[in-house]
Amino acid sequence: MIDPKDFLTAGQLLHGHHCPAMPLGLRAGAAALNALGVERAKDGQLEVILELGDAHCAHCFADGVQMITGCTFGKGNIRKVGYGKFGLTLVERATGRRVRVVPKAEAQAASRQTPFFQDYRVKGVPASQVPQEVVEPLIQNVMNAPEEKILKVGAVEQGPVVPKGPEQFSTFVCEGCGDMVIESYGRIHGDQKVCIPCCECQAQVAGV
Repeated sequence: MIDPKDFLTAGQLLHGHHCPAMPLGLRAGAAALNALGVERAKDGQLEVILELGDAHCAHCFADGVQMITGCTFGKGNIRKVGYGKFGLTLVERATGRRVRVVPKAEAQAASRQTPFFQDYRVKGVPASQVPQEVVEPLIQNVMNAPEEKILKVGAVEQGPVVPKGPEQFSTFVCEGCGDMVIESYGRIHGDQKVCIPCCECQAQVAGV
């Protein structure tokens, strides 16, 4: 069993400030791992489908999910689908087994009524500037609440096997800017092999 408390300090170090949303991501990710009975991903064994969008409240949830599951943007095994929701689906790639976990709406609504949100966050105060005595009780509530009080853990379902694609090692040096580029992202513009930004810039100059 994965214990999210073991990852709180590291998660806060990664995230950069103390808030309740990152710990909620820890709890949700741990619930998904434990539901599937799998270990944290060291490579690409797992994939997370994250329902977050962009620039909305509690986006910090994503860092908790990455920390606990080992599914990261660096590994390329987490992706956002832009629903503006806080759910995640954890997939075991080799088997296709998957489970969806989402924070309960009533728990999130109650959190929104606390001073952390009402007196600080909705008024534009960065989370790092909220007094610790205001935010720490929320963090402890998230970390210590019974799972069934704050999360909906779906049934484990069988989906299609999603093998990890091969990594690309072939590269070239862009003849426009001199940067190293992954081969499949290369473009031919005139008689030059260039990167996408250089191709676009040269096309604009040429009036194409």
